[in-house]
Amino acid sequence: MTLHDLDLMELLLAERACERLVLELVQRLDLGEPGTVCDLFTADGVWEWPYDGRRIVGREALRAYFGSRPVDRLSRRMCTNILVTVDPPDTAAATTYFATYRVDGHTEGTLVPPRAPANVGHYEDTFRRVDGRWLIANRRLHLAFGGPTERLDVPVRPS
Repeated sequence: MTLHDLDLMELLLAERACERLVLELVQRLDLGEPGTVCDLFTADGVWEWPYDGRRIVGREALRAYFGSRPVDRLSRRMCTNILVTVDPPDTAAATTYFATYRVDGHTEGTLVPPRAPANVGHYEDTFRRVDGRWLIANRRLHLAFGGPTERLDVPVRPS
């Protein structure tokens, strides 16, 4: 099957399903339960950081990794320019630009003064449709700018 064989609605639905996975993943990391991002991956899904050689393979390893994030971490990821390319019938790829704002040592209800993002770069994702559901098969993070996660020493109270 080629891209030309796909009905336009099928193409749009596949693109939207993959885009939604990208957005749901960052929402789970920032506002939900980080350990549940593994549910958005195929059973053999992979997350890679080529700049430092880290590679996590499989849902259980992803659950353990993201579930072990510091409980006092505050993060917000801004994702944009999500470009999905469908390779019919059951695979797709996307590039997404991102900026991550992140600190550790955050206390609920406190306001953190603005700061530069901890990381800026792009993700390269591949997707696979499994039993009619689109899932992330591989996520590769590419950093253009990056630094360590800042640890807050003194909580700031809202004004």
